Amino acid sequence: MYLDSLAKIAEEIKNCKLCELSKSRINPVPGEGPEDAEIVFIGEGPGAEEDRQGKPFVGAAGKLLNEFLKNAGIQRAHVFITNVVKCRPPRNRPPTDKERDLCKPYLERQLRLIKPKIICLLGNTAVQTLLGKKSVSSVHKRLIEKNGFNFISTYHPAAAIYNPKLKSIIQEDIVNIKMELERLKYSRDGT
Repeated sequence: MYLDSLAKIAEEIKNCKLCELSKSRINPVPGEGPEDAEIVFIGEGPGAEEDRQGKPFVGAAGKLLNEFLKNAGIQRAHVFITNVVKCRPPRNRPPTDKERDLCKPYLERQLRLIKPKIICLLGNTAVQTLLGKKSVSSVHKRLIEKNGFNFISTYHPAAAIYNPKLKSIIQEDIVNIKMELERLKYSRDGT
C-alpha cells in the first residue's frame, strides 16, 4: 500500500533532479507547516534567503507576509507555506513553464494531503499555474472553486516592497481570507 506524507514529498524534493534548477540550488524548499493546515499560501519560488535556509518566505517578502498574517490574527505556525517551484530560479527570474510543470505534481500531492479549506495564491505565477488565469488582477477578490479547492488570490508580498501602495491591499486580502475561512466553516457546520 502506498502511503504519502509531507515528509516523503519533502525527501523526494530534496533528491529531485527533474530540471536544471536542481543544479544551481543550495537547498530545495519543499514548504513548511502542519499537515492539517486550513490555509495554504503558495508563492512563485524560493528567493536567495530561502535557498540558503531551505525554508519558504524567510527573506524580505517573508517578513512582510509575517506582518500581514499577524495583523490578520493568523499564526504562521498554523498555515502551510510553499511555492510553485521548490528550487530557486537563477537571478530570481520567473520559473519557466517546463520548470512549473515538472514541479507541479509535488504541489498537487501536498494539497491533496493537507486538504486546506482555502488556498491563497500569492502573485501571477501561482495564479497562472493553478488557475490558468493571466494575472492576479483578473481574479482578485474572488473565491474560485476548482478541483475541489477554494482559491483566493492576492499580490505577492515582494510586489509591496517595490510598490508600497500594495501593502494595504494585500493586508486587506489576508484579513478577508480569515473572514472567508470562518464563513466556510459556518456554512459547512450549519451553526
